[in-house]
Amino acid sequence: MELKQALEELRKGKKRKFDQTLDLIINLKGINIRKDNISLIIDIPHKFKDKKVCGFLTEKNELVKTVTKPEFPKYKDKAALKELIDNFDFFIAHASLMPSVATTFGKALGPAGKMPSPQLGIITKETPEMINPLLERISKSIKIRAKEASIKIAVGKENMKDEQLMENLLSVYNSIIQALPNNIENVKNVNIKFTMGKLLGVEIK
Repeated sequence: MELKQALEELRKGKKRKFDQTLDLIINLKGINIRKDNISLIIDIPHKFKDKKVCGFLTEKNELVKTVTKPEFPKYKDKAALKELIDNFDFFIAHASLMPSVATTFGKALGPAGKMPSPQLGIITKETPEMINPLLERISKSIKIRAKEASIKIAVGKENMKDEQLMENLLSVYNSIIQALPNNIENVKNVNIKFTMGKLLGVEIK
């Protein structure tokens, strides 16, 4: 089924009392997840979710929830660390603090796929001119880290226009394809669904 036709079909489903998420599911083949590290950050055209961002910074900042270096020791407590990781979608950090961030938070941030990175998250100045554009980009970005031979990722919300959903979906799909060792040859099939809706197979050309 073509993508636009599939979206029209999904919208015929039972209406829910909440704004459902559109999920893209790409099932892979010929992939060794341990060997073929599939980890990327994708910029999408249309924001669909507010991201909670926390910063490991040298001093408190009004633009973002801040954890300063003197506060790092309290996160040696596993419960406090888990709560911090669960409460935020993205973490940014001042470059000078990265060694301490890696030591204190790395074992939790790494597996969660939330470690600040040079691509999106490490800053050299704690100014509005540097932080605001970063927060704007984060609001339109998706982190993907494949842990199994099936990638399921939210690409939009039911209340968005079909054109916006398609643009987001194609942006994510094409970025994932480019990151695969053998590109489209590593794709077994592609499906989409709303949160509580049925699963539909789609052909993306």
